[in-house]
Amino acid sequence: MCQRAGTYSENKLMTGNLPGLRSPGYIVLSISALLIFWQLLAVEVVQNHFILPSFTDVVFAFYNLLFAGTLPMDFAVSMVHFFIGLGLSVLIGVPAGILIGWFPIANRILDPIIEIIRPIPPLAWIPFAIVWFGLTDLAAGFVIFIGAVFPVLVNTYEGFRNIPRIFVEAGKMLGCTSNAPLIRHIALPAALPHLASGFRVASGVAWMCLVAAEMFGVSRFGLGQKIWWYYNLHQMDNVMVYMLILGFVGLFIDYLFRSAMNRTLLKWREGEVN
Repeated sequence: MCQRAGTYSENKLMTGNLPGLRSPGYIVLSISALLIFWQLLAVEVVQNHFILPSFTDVVFAFYNLLFAGTLPMDFAVSMVHFFIGLGLSVLIGVPAGILIGWFPIANRILDPIIEIIRPIPPLAWIPFAIVWFGLTDLAAGFVIFIGAVFPVLVNTYEGFRNIPRIFVEAGKMLGCTSNAPLIRHIALPAALPHLASGFRVASGVAWMCLVAAEMFGVSRFGLGQKIWWYYNLHQMDNVMVYMLILGFVGLFIDYLFRSAMNRTLLKWREGEVN
């Protein structure tokens, strides 16, 4: 006997799609509850501004940093570092991924080298970044590049390795008889979902590497550098300001990349899945 089908409300509850749960009212309520809990915990329980500054302390610190002119400059410098590293990772990672994913001989030659370098943590490259480039924007960009290039490269490689053979055969029948047109018209469009995934992962890794690079002395300015600076001054409210800015900017960057990918590289997939 067939089982009874669930009601509309039951199905919505199981799938987590109850109407209105994602409305602005619920979001405001959730964030407000978190801020109240944070304030009470800091003021009534911890009672130590160094261990946990309160929400109001952080608000006043943000106001002072914003109008002192320090915060906008640090934000601008960090964005320069971020886009240098991420841009280089795309410019190098995509062609390298195509090379090893499409040509077997290139894969056999380069794969051992890549697999030796890839597990090295990006922070291990900081001494060489300082020696090679000094305390410059390029040094921070280099550390970010090391962290972001491998997600781009690996996802590009996987995208090209997983192209159905029937796509390639169909392309040859339609006149793509050499590697260049096959890559451009067949392989690259088919691999775009993997590339988009690689770009998104790389942007997140790049943002984390940016903070680490700036904290460990690759740059004299930036959001990450100021976290360590204000920690040494025991100004933990300022540290919390920069931490929250990093979180919100990282969230915005992720949303921006998803939106850009869906409107450009993956526009052809619109409507496939609701």
